[in-house]
Amino acid sequence: MKVEAARFDLAGRVIIVTGGGTGIGKVYSQRLAQAGARVVIADLKAEDAIRIAEELQSAGGEAIALETDISQQDSTAHMAEAAVKAYGRIDGLVNNAGLMSQLARRPWYQIPVAEWDRVMAVNLRGMFLSCLAVYPQMKKQGSGSIVNISSSSALDGTPYRLHYRTSKAGVIGFTRTLARELGAENIRVNALSPGMTLSDTQVASSDPAYLQKSAEGRSIPRPQVPDDLVGAVMFLLSDASAFMTGQMLNVDGGKHML
Repeated sequence: MKVEAARFDLAGRVIIVTGGGTGIGKVYSQRLAQAGARVVIADLKAEDAIRIAEELQSAGGEAIALETDISQQDSTAHMAEAAVKAYGRIDGLVNNAGLMSQLARRPWYQIPVAEWDRVMAVNLRGMFLSCLAVYPQMKKQGSGSIVNISSSSALDGTPYRLHYRTSKAGVIGFTRTLARELGAENIRVNALSPGMTLSDTQVASSDPAYLQKSAEGRSIPRPQVPDDLVGAVMFLLSDASAFMTGQMLNVDGGKHML
């Protein structure tokens, strides 16, 4: 393999994808396995995680499925322990799991406090707990790459899901601060900011007219699909981004230019 290609190579890497059995996370799991990574599919919906893992195994890939509630510390601890038990190391973590498609679009003053707390428990505390779980193994190895999924909707204050937008804005601060703390240990922390993406879960939970308008304002005037995000995730997990940390890559077809 040429040196240039080797920098992007993920073969043999052990990568945990939270929310990896459904939606965009499912596509991350599939493409990473196709690239030769050993994928740990951690999802609250165990049946979906198992189904995707079995599909990947049948196609010759390496994957295991774990029922994981990232809002619970014992569950994320088990996630990391199972990954190490199965594959001996943890090279990457894609913090993809989150609450969004289940949330009703409503004015901020109509958001129930319990729903606000649940969104923060999953989208921010869950990310913190997942990083906390993988940290001891990454520190032991002296390497690791963490990719946190934010959202471009946090950049322009898209209305009617204030709790979701707030949590995704918090991901950016979380990423930058953690990157400062982990850089000396050769653990990189970056964020990906997707535009509105037509995953199967997004399509199922959205009004068709709303989805049709999703391409408005983009420099590349078409709907965004999960595969549009895969290259950026792979780049951040690979050695091609070895000197890059604390950054946010915005992938939304040029709607926002940072």
